[in-house]
Amino acid sequence: VERLEADRLERSIWENVKTKHPQLLYESKLYRILQGGTGIPNVRWFGVEGDYNVLVMDLLGPSLEDLFNFCNRKLSLKTVLMLADQMINRIEFVHSKSFLHRDIKPDNFLMGLGRRANQVYIIDFGLAKKYRDTTTHQHIPYRDNKNLTGTARYASMNTHLGIEQSRRDDLESLGYVLMYFLRGSLPWQGLKAGNKKQKYEKISEKKVSTSIEALCRGYPTEFASYFHYCRSLRFEDKPDYAYLKRIFRDLFIREGFQFDYVFDWTILKYQQSQIAPPPTRGLGMGAGAAGPSSSAVPNGEESGRQTGLSSLDPSARRRNSGNLLPRERNPVANDATFSTDAMRASGSTRHVDTTGRSRIPETRPRSTPQDGSSTQNANKYETTLKGMESLTFDDDERAG
Repeated sequence: VERLEADRLERSIWENVKTKHPQLLYESKLYRILQGGTGIPNVRWFGVEGDYNVLVMDLLGPSLEDLFNFCNRKLSLKTVLMLADQMINRIEFVHSKSFLHRDIKPDNFLMGLGRRANQVYIIDFGLAKKYRDTTTHQHIPYRDNKNLTGTARYASMNTHLGIEQSRRDDLESLGYVLMYFLRGSLPWQGLKAGNKKQKYEKISEKKVSTSIEALCRGYPTEFASYFHYCRSLRFEDKPDYAYLKRIFRDLFIREGFQFDYVFDWTILKYQQSQIAPPPTRGLGMGAGAAGPSSSAVPNGEESGRQTGLSSLDPSARRRNSGNLLPRERNPVANDATFSTDAMRASGSTRHVDTTGRSRIPETRPRSTPQDGSSTQNANKYETTLKGMESLTFDDDERAG
């Protein structure tokens, strides 16, 4: 359950201690390994309270799925490119710590709050997997006949084919997320089938039969280039993250965009504030009813964690919580070594409540310059990126 406590800006996620495949302890250790990275939430506390494992973390803003719905299920090229740059950085950082995320989707990227409202955070490491030894960098072996792990809608081609996931697959999944934002939907959404297994097969067939050119038709060629690059990678290859960011940055500059953090939802929020009275504030920064609309097309069976499991629909995982739990005992140990056997590639039985999390950043849009050279634009772009990615925050805002 995710719950907002206004004075501390925290959220808690819990799962029953008797669940068949507990994963909160595993996830809490992974958050500790990733601590300090840009766009990684701080863990405040992990422990057992009664019949539940509880993970207490920083409160964050709305997910990109929430914001996509708020923007009527279409995002502009400018917004998608600003997001893509940060999202590639987040995935690169996770990979640099020797882990794969394995469930890249809009729900697992959240915006921050307050002065970090323009920063993208990556969450939900319940399906993450160590892909190499942290000391020797020995890569895990190639395997096939694997069950689908992750979300079918955004799963890579190789994942559908049962091939063990590696770094290339997280990036291919991100490509599908970006096209989902631009197009409004993906060609394999809404397919009907008798059961989950058949649905996954239909999604796989449609994905295989949809060429990269068809998927990206009508959009800048850089998106097709992104997919061609991801699919050209071999199992153990280290992706050239800088190249992928560069093709999108070059497109951004060529289009004459300004990296001003004016996202589509920023403009919508501002426009709404001009025609309607401001909403009554709730208890603190993250509270209130000013969040994005929740008129999402449900992920349904496409959102599975693993083929054949009952927890494939994330909506089944979301429930209302009780009060926040005390943090005084059982702090997470700073233990960066744990067995990959602890990884449970199964449906999560933890509870998450999205009703209190989403609050649209109240950033006023800045005007876009009418003129200016691409060199100036490029310099501003790089300066802004460096400024944001090097943000540091006071120690008292971090977990103890």
